[in-house]
Amino acid sequence: MFAKARSELRLLARDPILLALLAVVAVSIVLFVVYPLVRVFLASFQVDGNWTLEGYAALAERRLYRNALINSLSVGVLVGLLGVAIGFIAALVLTRLDVPGKRLLHYITILPIVSPPFVSAVSILFLFGFNGLVTKQLLGLQDFSIYGFRGVVLSQVFTFAPIAYLSMRGVLASISPTLEDAALNIGATRWQAFWKVSFPLALPGIASAFLVVFIESMADFGNPLVLAGAGFPMLAPQAYLEITGSFNLSRGATLAIVLLIPSLTAFAIQRYYLAKRQYITVTGKPTASTTKVVSEPVKWLLFGFVVLFALFVTAFYAVILVGALTKVWGFNYTPTLQHFVYVFNVGFDTVKDTLIVALISTPVSGLFGMLVAFLVVRRVFPGRTALEFGSILSFAVPGTVVGIGYILAFNAPPLVLTGTLTILVLCFVFRYVPVGIQSGIAVLRQIDPSIEEAAQNLGADGLTTFRKVTLPLIAPAFFSGLVYAFVRAMTAISAAIFLVSANWNLMTVQILNQVGSGRLGVAAAYSVVVIVIVLIAIAVISTLVSRWSRHTSMVRN
Repeated sequence: MFAKARSELRLLARDPILLALLAVVAVSIVLFVVYPLVRVFLASFQVDGNWTLEGYAALAERRLYRNALINSLSVGVLVGLLGVAIGFIAALVLTRLDVPGKRLLHYITILPIVSPPFVSAVSILFLFGFNGLVTKQLLGLQDFSIYGFRGVVLSQVFTFAPIAYLSMRGVLASISPTLEDAALNIGATRWQAFWKVSFPLALPGIASAFLVVFIESMADFGNPLVLAGAGFPMLAPQAYLEITGSFNLSRGATLAIVLLIPSLTAFAIQRYYLAKRQYITVTGKPTASTTKVVSEPVKWLLFGFVVLFALFVTAFYAVILVGALTKVWGFNYTPTLQHFVYVFNVGFDTVKDTLIVALISTPVSGLFGMLVAFLVVRRVFPGRTALEFGSILSFAVPGTVVGIGYILAFNAPPLVLTGTLTILVLCFVFRYVPVGIQSGIAVLRQIDPSIEEAAQNLGADGLTTFRKVTLPLIAPAFFSGLVYAFVRAMTAISAAIFLVSANWNLMTVQILNQVGSGRLGVAAAYSVVVIVIVLIAIAVISTLVSRWSRHTSMVRN
């Protein structure tokens, strides 16, 4: 083993620039991913500098913490089931059935992904709050409360069902209709063909989507903080309240570790168990992309369900826009631009700070992700598996845990970063780079290594090969990494809320503060600004990457 490691290092040492980059990547992952998590773990056993199990004992003794754990798990499981059900139906209809308006329905369905995760919570308050359009204005209800279990579940299903849809879209699209046709030809009913053929083939994707939604639900911070209320505690907001309200870092760290356990467990199952149990049905390109296992009446019933969900999405965002243009929601519906005036006058520094953080972290995250993917796929060195795992570990870690970890790790010498632009950029880069890494790995494994070997045979070093050959070839993955990094930098809150300061603030934190102050119109205006900026940025990034890809392709030809 040691001889093999020495041999691998000797080969890598022939390219000192690449070796130096590998060292920088490894040190960065240890320092900004692993080290903060270790600090959270250690802090959960410390009170006033003394080692103790007091925090964990409080979990068993205090009903508040037990209820927070039970509530988080129950919401996570229910949201996972409902989200997967909605996502599966949407993926089936939009990939396997011949129905009109597929492209429009697809874009409407994924709209919640590119908006702040708690926009749904703001919409729910507009519709079903004490002064809600539905509850008070239409139904005249006086004592109805959306806060608690039902409000959190409704907001999270709306937010995370599109993630399940995207997870299962590719799985269902790849199932060959000829397999279903074969079952029908030998006498199976439509239900039998679906249950015995289609569903088992889609099961790994369904299970993976459930685990992803479960992780997202457990890690969600904004929706529970807005809608859970005092009578329905949950782990993520409770950890935040322990730190900001009670100034109890140790207790907050303990709750963060408890929150981390189910998330990491689900992530480990999703990555290492289900990933090895895929059903492959590649038999050549199918002659048709539609399925016959769904009858005409059922097809239109499922299509109506997807249209209904799309209408709910549209209504939620229409309410946000109307709320941003309404003087006082629930009392005075006079059209006004005063909320946007507030955003661009009083809150302009927050808009500027958010854009600066996103514009710096996005290219760094994109390039870092492609570099890690290149090292993992194209280079052999000791600890490669550990490097890959460490680089994607932050994807499984709830943002609350990351935020607490960065406070503990970088609030004292030798590296004091609290309250600076640097800590926000580092947090976003290392928290959201895993998507770019996994996209890059998937694409690189489809590219013949001989293309890069040819460049090296002509005298190019490893860095030049990566920059001029590999990177243009993986432009789609690079685009995915850039888009995801920018969207999350603009919309994330769970980790960032611990790291903002008077000098550097973010729009998502401002949205939450405005909701807490009862200024829903201003919160809606901030939400609209965020969504518009994200959509413009996606279009710009797509254009730039396409032009760059075409340019490099012309140069190579």
